[in-house]
Amino acid sequence: MPVSDELLEILVCPETKQPVGLASADVITRLNAEIEANRLRNRGGDKVSEPITEGLVREDGKILYVVDDGIPVMLIEESIELEAG
Repeated sequence: MPVSDELLEILVCPETKQPVGLASADVITRLNAEIEANRLRNRGGDKVSEPITEGLVREDGKILYVVDDGIPVMLIEESIELEAG
């Protein structure tokens, strides 16, 4: 269940207040490869073990917030740092 357009319009990063947008399929694929290789951790230091189907990327492209069953998890410690480029 995708995040609604209305919700996307009002959501911002809780840390920087930057807008967020839907993550591209490339970003999701790359993160899922890291999960499968047992290498991905969230910013709280916990291992991410469940595949990601949807996410919201902060405007600067540095942070992803996972969307779980249509519900954005907008917690800083649950967010995932994205590599530059």
